[in-house]
Amino acid sequence: MSSAWKQPVSVLVVIHTPALEVLVMERAGQPGLWQSVTGSREGEETLTATALREVGEETGIHAAPEHLVDWRLSNRFVISPQWRHRYAPDVTFNTEHVFSLCVDSPVPVRLTPDEHTRCEWLPWHAAAGKVFSWTNRDALHLLARRVTPAA
Repeated sequence: MSSAWKQPVSVLVVIHTPALEVLVMERAGQPGLWQSVTGSREGEETLTATALREVGEETGIHAAPEHLVDWRLSNRFVISPQWRHRYAPDVTFNTEHVFSLCVDSPVPVRLTPDEHTRCEWLPWHAAAGKVFSWTNRDALHLLARRVTPAA
C-alpha cells in the first residue's frame, strides 16, 4: 500500500471526566458532524501510539500512555464514499479501535482548524445524541456502563 494512502486502521478516543462529561468536536467543512477524537494509524505505530498522537494533534492534550484505556474493542465499517478517495482503490472497509482517556475536569482544548471548528464538553447522553457515527454513539453508551460517574 502506498504511503500516500491512509491505512484502513484507525482509533476512536473518547475523552471524558469522572462525571462523564465528554469532549466532542465539530468537523471542519462539515457542519453538524460531531465526533470524539479519531484518526488513522501511520506507518507501523502501535494503536496506543496512534491514539496518543491523535489526541495531541486534535486537542492539544498530552497524555501519558498509562492514562489511556484500550477497550480491546474494534468496529469494522464501510468507509463513507466522501472519504474513500483517501484510501487505496480496493479498500472499502476500516477497522476502528476504541480507547478512552479520563481527565480530571473539562480542560481547554486547542483545535486544529483544518480538522475541527468547535468543541463542547457535554454529559455523555447529550454527546451520544450529537455524534454522527454509530461507532462513536455506541462507545458513549458503553462508557456510561463502564464508568461509575463521580458525584
